Amino acid sequence: MPKISVIIPAYNAMNYLPDTLDNLLKQTYNDFEIIIVNDGSSDSIKQWFSQLQHRRVKLIFQENQGAGIARNTGIINAKGEYLAFLDADDIWESTKLEKLVRILEENPKVGLVYSWVEYISETGQSTGRIVKHQAEGNVWETLIQRNLVECGSVAMVRRSCFDNIGIFDKNLSSFVEDWDMWLRIAERFAFKVIKQVLVYYRQHPNGGSKNWQAMEENYKKVIEKAFSSAPKEFQFLKNKSYTSAYLCLAWKPLQSRIQDYKTAIYFRSLATKHYPQIRFSKEFFRLSLAIEIQRWLGNEGYHKFLKLFFLLRRCTTAISK
Repeated sequence: MPKISVIIPAYNAMNYLPDTLDNLLKQTYNDFEIIIVNDGSSDSIKQWFSQLQHRRVKLIFQENQGAGIARNTGIINAKGEYLAFLDADDIWESTKLEKLVRILEENPKVGLVYSWVEYISETGQSTGRIVKHQAEGNVWETLIQRNLVECGSVAMVRRSCFDNIGIFDKNLSSFVEDWDMWLRIAERFAFKVIKQVLVYYRQHPNGGSKNWQAMEENYKKVIEKAFSSAPKEFQFLKNKSYTSAYLCLAWKPLQSRIQDYKTAIYFRSLATKHYPQIRFSKEFFRLSLAIEIQRWLGNEGYHKFLKLFFLLRRCTTAISK
């Protein structure tokens, strides 16, 4: 029986999945299985898998139901004591499994371990942005204000956590069901962070249009669900939680291909409505600056500005290292 099960949801991911798998097979820790869940893809994943010659890799098929349900399919079929999640287009540092499994082995009360994350472009180039969350132990109070587990490729979780609290909520969409899961785990288990970049998170411009209202509704579902069972002393955090969600929502139309700054302004206004002091935060300043640049330079100018900004940030990050 493998110690770790690595679960990879895959939907039309063949532009990146072969490289992601090649990278995964170079991990310094070897006691793991790989479960790729084909979430109703229409690409060449079946033909590609038929040519693979590796005993660790299993491919499971399901109708297209989203990443959360694909992860559930992986959990149900996993044999490992620890479960790690990897999106089909992200990359891991070669020592990630080795370092995360050591934390869980040495800390039996820890249910989830996560690490720092570096953002990369569609082509795999660093954007210079590194997310360095610090919280560990009882993290629910921090986690309800912001998702510490930066993307779907970060967490390693004890299987016993899922035995206790269940699997991903199938009624939530793929961009918030992970936050809901980590909150449920944090209610009962401690977290631990490895203060190193072990995940490279690939950024893609979103599709041509998005149902922003549906996104907003799903964030509301997670927040209301979390506070319905939260202790009385944590209820004061609800407005901050909504503010964080609306700031996150405000970035999404800016990062989409249509680059809709008017929708970003709308979500920003809702963020300040719930917690006016957010106006003095660094994140609010960054968002407001991005909105104004897009408003005055237009989509093409904004895209050029981002390219220059990423270049400068990469240089700054390289110097600091």
